[in-house]
Amino acid sequence: MLVGVVAFGAWYKLFREVPQQFDTPAEDFKYGSIGNETAEGVPFLIWTVLPEMFPEYLPGAGGYQSLGFVQEKGRETPIGFSKKTVGFPRIGFNCAACHSGTFRTEPEPARQTVLTAPSTRADFQRYARFLAAAGADRRFTEDNVLRAIERRVDLSWLDRALYRYIIIPRTRDGLREQQRRLAWMNSRPDWGRGRIDPFNPVKFHQLRLDPAKDRTIGNSDMEPLWQMGKKSGYSLHWDGLNDNLTEVVLTGAIGDGATSLTGEAPSKSLPVDDLKRIEEFIKQARPPEYPFPIDRRLAASGERTFQSRCASCHEFGGKRTGTVIPLEEVGTDRNRLDMWTREAADRYNEYAREYPFNFTRFVKTNGYVSVPLDGVWLRAPYLHNGSVPTLEDLLEPPGDRAKHFYRGYDVYDRKRTGFIHQGAEARRLGFEYDVRVPANGNGGHRYGTDLPAGEKRALIEYLKTR
Repeated sequence: MLVGVVAFGAWYKLFREVPQQFDTPAEDFKYGSIGNETAEGVPFLIWTVLPEMFPEYLPGAGGYQSLGFVQEKGRETPIGFSKKTVGFPRIGFNCAACHSGTFRTEPEPARQTVLTAPSTRADFQRYARFLAAAGADRRFTEDNVLRAIERRVDLSWLDRALYRYIIIPRTRDGLREQQRRLAWMNSRPDWGRGRIDPFNPVKFHQLRLDPAKDRTIGNSDMEPLWQMGKKSGYSLHWDGLNDNLTEVVLTGAIGDGATSLTGEAPSKSLPVDDLKRIEEFIKQARPPEYPFPIDRRLAASGERTFQSRCASCHEFGGKRTGTVIPLEEVGTDRNRLDMWTREAADRYNEYAREYPFNFTRFVKTNGYVSVPLDGVWLRAPYLHNGSVPTLEDLLEPPGDRAKHFYRGYDVYDRKRTGFIHQGAEARRLGFEYDVRVPANGNGGHRYGTDLPAGEKRALIEYLKTR
């Protein structure tokens, strides 16, 4: 009897899952769990005190907001962070962390948040390094962490004991293990704000490939997730490595840590129904309208140029839209393409054979996808690696494009159709982008660079309407 009581108490305090409830699909997208709190989550109470305990590992004041995460008034976590009770409250990432963008029409007004837009300010690599540095710091002790927590909340004697003897030590060990697991990042260029290496972490952790043998760089811009229902059958991800949206959503969750407790295989309890709701949400989401006046006459002229020069690759229903354009033609930086290997595709297709969900659509391609340009005004910087700051730059020959700029400042530059990427504030708040750094190349995509200046202006005016 006593053993049963102890076992129940341990389950209740350490592993009991409490379902989340949300009023709207948008709230679910912003704060709902994708199933990664058990294996990869950080205890919520520890997570809340880390910025005040270790502010020197953050880029500035403001806690997690200094890393570019969007904090809504009255919420405990930024958008993209799920708080779920698994025994005790834990924090994990969800899809909105990478796919919630912001913009400002002027420096002073409040930011406008756009769900399913690419995140341009969040620095995910620095977030991971912050957690690892905190866990490795000698001040991360049971006494220090408990004191910080109890300045915020009153713990019962049982919870205090659980934190002291189980939760804090295991969190410290987990963060130190994460530091070891992500050490491969130190031999590659930094991602910077608004970018991630989306698949090398999966290759080296879940798929067990060797980072010492694989030196590839996958640094990539975020992609929008709006109107995914209109992209059925299109090649997805920058290089078209999968064309099935359900597989992309499920593997996105697994890539963010939705694995079994051991981390060896996808859990049979992966929240497939929850992830299906996310899939339905992104199918219906729409891009926002351009927030400034548009010259409709000029845009009508630009539409003619678009139809004759761009539509076959970038219009819904275009002959080549959603297909992979060979690298020899598009000519953009090849590093992201080389990062995804045939071995990785084969391993992912084998990854979930024993579970209710199978992966069959992973492939190795030879180029980059020609994407529809819905909401293109809010997708700066451009190209798969975010190497071209504005649409004006993209229509210039590669040699004339900006070679050095700052990304991560979200005040919109209506004159150049992108975000402000030069100047004191862009430098202070942004990430320094140098196209000479490996995987940062801004060459290729010469389409439209030969247009007369007037036609370029008209084309860009039309693109604001999409």
